[in-house]
Amino acid sequence: MQPSPNAETLFRILSELSLAPESAEIARSTSAAINTMTPEQLASLVSLSSKNHVIVRALSRLGRILRAERSPQTSVFDSALESERIRIDRALGFLHKICSRLEESGCPVTVIKSLDHWPDLGSDLDLYTDADEMDVVRAMRTAFHATVHERSWGDRLANKWNFIVPGLPELVEIHIRRLGQTGEQTAVTQTLAGRTRVVNAGSRSYRVLSPEHRIIVSTLQRMYRHFYIRLCDVVDNAHLIESESVDFDYLRDLGKAAGIWDGIATYLAIISDYVESYRGYRVPLPSLVTGSAKFSADQVDFRRDFLRVPILPHSLNLYAAELRTLVLRGQVRDSLRLSLLPGLATAAALELKITGSDKGIW
Repeated sequence: MQPSPNAETLFRILSELSLAPESAEIARSTSAAINTMTPEQLASLVSLSSKNHVIVRALSRLGRILRAERSPQTSVFDSALESERIRIDRALGFLHKICSRLEESGCPVTVIKSLDHWPDLGSDLDLYTDADEMDVVRAMRTAFHATVHERSWGDRLANKWNFIVPGLPELVEIHIRRLGQTGEQTAVTQTLAGRTRVVNAGSRSYRVLSPEHRIIVSTLQRMYRHFYIRLCDVVDNAHLIESESVDFDYLRDLGKAAGIWDGIATYLAIISDYVESYRGYRVPLPSLVTGSAKFSADQVDFRRDFLRVPILPHSLNLYAAELRTLVLRGQVRDSLRLSLLPGLATAAALELKITGSDKGIW
């Protein structure tokens, strides 16, 4: 009797489905693993694919494998895919209306993060704008009867607003004039609007970030805030790099100005290493990236559903480099914001230990 697959095994299955080239060998091994799973394990696989925002991409391929094998488990994944596609279509409809209404109200917006995973979609609808925050709040309340979700200390520092829109299960998260965990990244936002582009998702068009800004925002989220990498981050950024649309010289210059170039280079190196373990070859990165990376995927491990980035000493060193750059560039307000991060992190850890949640802090 085969041992029951644990979460790490399920993650490896999803990684193969999302990254590995199609082959008869992978199809056979995947089908054999799926056909031995209990209903609870199948549900865990679906849940893990959703948490990692690869449910459409991974389960679509899995469905093709299982149908070819005439597996009785096919219906489980077909049902999950149908539910997810309904969610995505509804969310995209709201997202298009929200972008249009905000534009009409004098608050031009760019979609960030959410559409990076297409044809999957993030769990929130994320936007960025340079508009006045009160104009944004007024427009959301007037057009959608939205209410402002309770704001944490971190939200206020980052000038981030979450809105609850009636009829929309997802929160609408709008970043206003600032990015970064404490809103310290204004060097990035100053260049953002001038390099946006329009893409199609489904039957609708949306304004999104340039490839370089996509990588920067993803790096800020993964290497400087959450300290974990979702499978979608690997898939999304690998595809972005392989499309040869990234201007690495511009990315380096902007990353250095923001104090996060070491984090960007390290993040991309981790992604390239992880891809190699499933494809046999790395995502092609120029020497200016690989030469600046501070560590690689051998320092990252799977825990609690994601690939975890070590906080000590690596993330602490990245934080120190970011703060040092802001100080040396004379960005006093941004430096003061970022200097609050260790205290907030300590408060969040204490609140998590006492209450089981750190939402009041972060």
